[in-house]
Amino acid sequence: MKSFLFFLSLALFFSSCGKKEQADLIIYNATIYTVNDQFEKVEAFAVKDGKILGLGSSKDIQSKYEAKEEVNADGKSVYPGFIDAHAHFFGYGQSLQTADLRDTKSWEEILERLKAFAKTHPDGWLIGNGWDQNDWENKAFPTNEKLTELFPNRPVLLNRVDGHAAVVNQKAFDEAGIKGEQKLVGGDMLTANGKLTGVLIDNAVGLVDSKIPSPDEKLATKILTDAQTNCFAAGLTTIDDCGLPFQAVDFIEKMQEDGKLKMRLYVMLADAEQNYDYLFKRGAIKTDRLNVRSFKVYADGALGSRGACLLHPYSDMPAKSGFLLSNRKHFEEVAEKIAAHNFQMCTHAIGDSANRVMLNIYNKVLKGKNDKRWRIEHAQVVNSNDFALFGKANIIPSVQPTHATSDMYWAEERLGPKRVKDAYAYKQLLKQNGWIPLGTDFPVENINPLLTFYAATVREDAKGFPKGGFQMENALTPEEALRGMTIWAAKANFEEKEKGSLETDKFADFVILDHDILKSTPQNILKTKVLKTYLNGEKVYEAK
Repeated sequence: MKSFLFFLSLALFFSSCGKKEQADLIIYNATIYTVNDQFEKVEAFAVKDGKILGLGSSKDIQSKYEAKEEVNADGKSVYPGFIDAHAHFFGYGQSLQTADLRDTKSWEEILERLKAFAKTHPDGWLIGNGWDQNDWENKAFPTNEKLTELFPNRPVLLNRVDGHAAVVNQKAFDEAGIKGEQKLVGGDMLTANGKLTGVLIDNAVGLVDSKIPSPDEKLATKILTDAQTNCFAAGLTTIDDCGLPFQAVDFIEKMQEDGKLKMRLYVMLADAEQNYDYLFKRGAIKTDRLNVRSFKVYADGALGSRGACLLHPYSDMPAKSGFLLSNRKHFEEVAEKIAAHNFQMCTHAIGDSANRVMLNIYNKVLKGKNDKRWRIEHAQVVNSNDFALFGKANIIPSVQPTHATSDMYWAEERLGPKRVKDAYAYKQLLKQNGWIPLGTDFPVENINPLLTFYAATVREDAKGFPKGGFQMENALTPEEALRGMTIWAAKANFEEKEKGSLETDKFADFVILDHDILKSTPQNILKTKVLKTYLNGEKVYEAK
């Protein structure tokens, strides 16, 4: 009897030793960039309940775990889900419902596209997005006579690619009650021979844009779900949506609770009194898919429309230096208010004057080293004397590498040969705190994060111009660029402990690519395809 019990206990012991731990998903036979502190690579990992359960060699993971689904990656590269540290998710979804004016080569081409779009979208305001006069042979801003002639009874508003200028027709002016030029802080209404041309800069755009009806529930749902579909296809699993009203947050929250919206969103509320009242009263919002703890403020406009606020006049228009969009007192009061309630301040600053103003205000309020992670969005042109102000108060420069490769054709014309050297200075900005988050600013730029990686490391356009790269002293290494699109972007959102790298107990957000971008040639980076995107261990996109 004793021998029987001995052999029974021995059998049970070996049986228990051979039992594998249950997982939901195993990825194996892969080149997995964990993007942990050591930047380690592994072959496999297991997922359970939406989080990473364990990582290691394929042999170790498959011997320790069993799962309902096991995916052989066939040696393909796996990365943490890409995080866009600066974008306009809702705005991108809206742009998908409007006329696409990107890559147009003339004002005449825009008018032709509008006529075609209007035939299939006959009702309401006619909205277009994405034109850039710098891409035209005639680089002057257009005038609206032909636009008014084509659409005499339908209001038209066409946003420039940067969102800081627009051209409207006479019917749009009528809807806004605008009869002639108005002087306003932080905006400009262009005129010719004393008559409005239809071109509005920065705050002037809002005079007309505010008259466009808000989307109803059906359209808002389509806006968000269309944006999500395209972002998942690009390998994006978290988006920083910069500058929304609180009503949009409420709608997003409801869609996520109902399971209709899966995308993880880090939302910055727009600089408006009702948004401050909303968040100060409610407090920070934090779920697995929604994080609202910051405010987006605009210091100035854009370089392309000469609204960026410069310390000295534009080299190609000596009568203009750009402008701040509000007076300095407003920015000081907002900074004090946000600090008092312990929220994050994120300020759009393009020109060297705007950056200096905001950096000085930040430093005064933050009072030295801190972990409040206040951000300067874009930090596009920084005076050489001001770079140290970032590190002095741990201010985060949040940059978009594709802006450099979009602007490089004309940036020197705007800034001159000396000043341009301190523009798009990502390496110099990286040195301030030792890390830097990267984004795209879509729909201003393409949503594809692989273009961010390419622009950050190669600093050429798709045709290989300029040979050797644009101001390569400020290029990032492949590892720095990948960190900027993952763990550093997560850190800018206070989320580095839950996402941004593939480590035990973090969200199983990851993307499988058909090329290893860290070892690819520049042209192969551009050809790289997203094969699969996973969010919370769930496959949300697969290439067909």
